[in-house]
Amino acid sequence: MPAVAGIGGSTMRVRRCKVLYLEPREQVEFDLEALLAGGSGLARERRWLVLAPHLGQEVEVDAVERELLGALSPDEWTDSGQLSDDVSAALKRLLKAGLVVSNSKRHATLRERDETLRGTYWHPLAATLHAFTRWRDADAVQSMQDTGTETAAELRETLGPPPVEAMDRGSHGQRLALPRTARTDFDLLLARRATCRNFDAERPLSIALFAQLMERVFAAQSQVRVSDDTVFLKKTSPSGGGLHPIEAYLIVQNVEGVVPGLYHYHPIAHALEPLPAPDTSLHELAMVAVAEQHWFANAHVMVLMAPRYDRTFWKYRSHAKGYRVVALEAGHLSQTLYLSATDAGLGAFITGAINEVPLEQAFDLDPITSGALAICGFGWRGEEMVTMELDPAGEVWRLEAITQEESEK
Repeated sequence: MPAVAGIGGSTMRVRRCKVLYLEPREQVEFDLEALLAGGSGLARERRWLVLAPHLGQEVEVDAVERELLGALSPDEWTDSGQLSDDVSAALKRLLKAGLVVSNSKRHATLRERDETLRGTYWHPLAATLHAFTRWRDADAVQSMQDTGTETAAELRETLGPPPVEAMDRGSHGQRLALPRTARTDFDLLLARRATCRNFDAERPLSIALFAQLMERVFAAQSQVRVSDDTVFLKKTSPSGGGLHPIEAYLIVQNVEGVVPGLYHYHPIAHALEPLPAPDTSLHELAMVAVAEQHWFANAHVMVLMAPRYDRTFWKYRSHAKGYRVVALEAGHLSQTLYLSATDAGLGAFITGAINEVPLEQAFDLDPITSGALAICGFGWRGEEMVTMELDPAGEVWRLEAITQEESEK
């Protein structure tokens, strides 16, 4: 059986990339000729697509390529000379795509991407979810307009009724009523905690308030030093394994004493580290970052929460829950930000509808080891509710109206 030659006629060693999933996808299109011929009018095409997280893009394969991927080990190297000449063309295509890697210099870049994924210890399903749910140029506002789902009424009309707002798991007579307690200052704080969609872009945020929120939410409050190279941080929010992998990357737009630009926040030094300016204007990056949600893009400070997955997966290696605890930490941090901002008289937000790819480029992040997860932000709330906010009890805007009336007296 003839051998598959490598570079210069010599054989090389090959193996399959570490993680990939095959999807048999059916594409359905309208076919007028099929309809006129008495058929259903639908043309169905079936394709095999490979999802490999180290690539981050789908790759279509044929039957020969699919079988070759199944025959190669993801861990043990195979001498290409052991493969039949029948798969020579398939092997070349898979090497070029990065689904098969080799020890050849020609394929070094894609091999290194695969090795980075291996060395980060992702759970394979989590790695695939992370890689293939990243956006590049999504426009969340246009999407809502196109689907007619901008308002709650439109959502109901388009999608039908949602699942019930509160579940009943027994009869009313079996319920054990719990005592209501008197409201404290903390209850009042919680009542004023609402996502801000109306920022006052003309009013600068003082550096004192800015520093206060960063310290309360993202700063290390203390350290536990196990050894010179093993240190755990104590912050105001919980973190899986006490590892606190989420880094804060900032788009600072309107803070007194801070030049507008991109920064990394150092949690131990409680300091900003300036980063290179983006290729576009700061506001354009802010708009792209939040997928054109203009009601967030005017925030005085936007914080990209970017987990260092390699830190969490150092402990939770290929763990089925590793990615989940990182996502939970982002939720904890955003809640701490909401409460801290509300206490300071500011508004806050968080959104997962972000364009990860341009953010990774702007902040020089590798999505395998340190990707973009969500964006939160804070600043002065505007005087008018131009964009609707969920404040059914009128706690936020009612209090602001009272404050405005008192200031005018």
